[in-house]
Amino acid sequence: MTAAPIDEVVDLLKALRLPHMRNAAPDLLATAKAQRWEPAEAMRALLAEELAGRQASSIRARRKAAGFPTGKTFDVWDETLSSIPAPTQRALRTLEWVDRHENLVVCGPSGTGKTHFLEALGQACVDAGHKVSWFSLEHLGALVRRHGADDTAGRAIRRIMRADVIVIDDIGLLPVTTETAEALYRVVDAAYEKRSIALSSNLHPAGFDELMPKTIANATVDRLMHHAHVVLTAGDSIRLTQATAGKGVTPLAR
Repeated sequence: MTAAPIDEVVDLLKALRLPHMRNAAPDLLATAKAQRWEPAEAMRALLAEELAGRQASSIRARRKAAGFPTGKTFDVWDETLSSIPAPTQRALRTLEWVDRHENLVVCGPSGTGKTHFLEALGQACVDAGHKVSWFSLEHLGALVRRHGADDTAGRAIRRIMRADVIVIDDIGLLPVTTETAEALYRVVDAAYEKRSIALSSNLHPAGFDELMPKTIANATVDRLMHHAHVVLTAGDSIRLTQATAGKGVTPLAR
């Protein structure tokens, strides 16, 4: 194939909005000619490039939309440092609970890896093709409260429900207003048996009535726990332990 036909192919792929095929076409078609590929093999390779490119773009878009706090994945997770039993970690990483619209509650003291574990699970969900939305409880409450002012709170909840997994992080660290408690209830109720909620808390859900009005707490916990895996973390703060050992920062150059 001469340069002119390749240029024509690239122009056609641009017009058809097939960017990944377009980027791969010059080198791939030159290789196909040099190695005398069958036409079907060259077409298969071009289509594979387009599919892989679209999948990668989709993952990037879902990851950006999720709003993860730090970008931590299981690549930087050490399961031996976690108090969560290794078999439990591996079972949750299969994401079968997401496919069944079950919930996950990780509760325990601050610094015991709850947020890191949930974020790594969320990243794995994105890689597996799921949509994830990440909230702190305060952010969730502010979002619903803002829309409540003009009676569009229901619309905001429906947008949240576009995600397959809704992560709500760090319940129990700060006081919970009645409005924020109501926002949590509305999300849990809307997701019930339709979406998965992944939640981290310093308190076991049985103690949520210490944070919010008892009637709201009971209704929330009833729906949250019906199809939930509860994981308890324990021990000293991993962050504090690393800081004490001098692993919290990169040593300064002298």
